[in-house]
Amino acid sequence: MTALIPSARLTRDPAVLVLEDGTRYTGRAYGARGETLGEVVFATGMTGYQETITDPSYAGQIVLQTAPHIGNTGVNDEDPESRRIWVAGYVVRDPSRMVSNWRANRSLDDALVEDGIVGISGIDTRAVTRRIRSSGSMRGGVFSGEAAELDADEQLRRVREAPGMAGRNLSAEVSVTEVEVTPATAERIGNLAVLDLGVKKSTIDNLAARGFDVHVFPQSATIDEIRAIEPVAAFYSNGPGDPAASDQHVELLRAVLGDGLPFFGICFGNQLLGRALGFGTYKLPFGHRGINQPVLDKTTGRVEITSQNHGFAVDAPLDQVVDSPNGFGRVEVSHIGLNDNVVEGLRALDIPAFSVQYHPEAASGPHDANYLFDRFREMVLATQALRQAQGPATAAQGQNDAQDSTQEDNNA
Repeated sequence: MTALIPSARLTRDPAVLVLEDGTRYTGRAYGARGETLGEVVFATGMTGYQETITDPSYAGQIVLQTAPHIGNTGVNDEDPESRRIWVAGYVVRDPSRMVSNWRANRSLDDALVEDGIVGISGIDTRAVTRRIRSSGSMRGGVFSGEAAELDADEQLRRVREAPGMAGRNLSAEVSVTEVEVTPATAERIGNLAVLDLGVKKSTIDNLAARGFDVHVFPQSATIDEIRAIEPVAAFYSNGPGDPAASDQHVELLRAVLGDGLPFFGICFGNQLLGRALGFGTYKLPFGHRGINQPVLDKTTGRVEITSQNHGFAVDAPLDQVVDSPNGFGRVEVSHIGLNDNVVEGLRALDIPAFSVQYHPEAASGPHDANYLFDRFREMVLATQALRQAQGPATAAQGQNDAQDSTQEDNNA
C-alpha cells in the first residue's frame, strides 16, 4: 500500500544562499532553521537523494540537486548509506509537497530537521549550477530563521571566513571509532581490512557478498593493528577532504603494499593509492557528482555509466605505462573519464593493487561497474593460489597474469 505523507514543514519562511563571490539567492527555508557553511557543489542525479545525503563523502559540503523536483519518494530506514545525514546543507528547487511511496516512513524535510541539516528551496538551482560551472566550486552559506535576518555584509563575511575544502582532512569526522566486523555472506575467503575514510553500507555489503569477513577499521588504524587480523587483502573506502592532507593514510598504504597484500581502493582510496605510488593530486574546478558519469575501461574497451562524488583527482600519465616513483613497479591508468579526461582508475602491474575513482557499489545505481568487486575477489584468490604454489616471494610476479585472466573472464 502506498504511503501518503504530507510535508508539513514546507513553509514560506525566508532563507538565503550566499556564495563567497557575493552572489545571493533568496528562497524558502527547508529542513532545519539556522546557519550552515561549506563548499557549495552540485549533484546531477535524478534519483537516489537519500543515498546522496547519507554518503559521508559529502561531509563539509552544501549539496545542490540539479534535478528540480526532490523528495517525492520520502525517506525510509533501509536505504541510508551510513548512520546519519552528512551534507553540510541542502539546496533544492521544488520540494515535494506529498510523499508517495510504499517504503517511505517520513518526508525528506522531516529527516533533514531530525539531523539538524539547514536547507533552502525555491531558488533557481540551474542558475547556481551555471555559476559554479563557470567559476568553480566555492564556499557558501545557507541562512534561515534568525540567521536570515543578519545583515548581508555579515552573512558574506561569515562565508568568506569559513574554511575551504583544499587542505582539509575530514576522515576523523566520519570514520568509526572502533573496529566493526561484518561476516561474509558467501563462501568465506578470509579477513579483509577496510580503512574507513567514509565507507558506505553498500560497499561493506558488496565485499561481504564476495566472501570477505569485513573488518572496518577507524581511520587512525596502524599497520600493526591491521596485521593482527591476518588479512588476506586491504581496502580503502571513499571519503571527504583533500587527499594531499592525508599523509598518515598514505604511509599506512605504503606499508600495506610493502606487505604484498592485495589492495582495492575506491574514490578517496583511488587518490590515496595514487599518492602511495608516488603521483600527485589536484583539485578539480567543480568536481564530478552524480550518477551519469561516462568512464572508459581501457582494458576492456567498454564505456561504463558510473556514480561519482569527488572534487580531487590523481595526476598521472593517461596513455603510457610508467614506473612508480615510490618503487612499486609499473603502473598504468586503467580508466579515463570521457567528459574531461580525468584519471578514473589505476592499475599496478607488478603488485596486486588497483583502484577506481568512481563508486561501483552505487546502491541507487547505475550498476555497470559492480563487477569490480568480482575482479577484486578473483585477484585475492589468484594471489593466494600463487603464494601456496610458489611462496610469497614469487607470488607478486604472477599477479599481473592473474588480473589479465580475471579481466578476460569479465569480458566473456
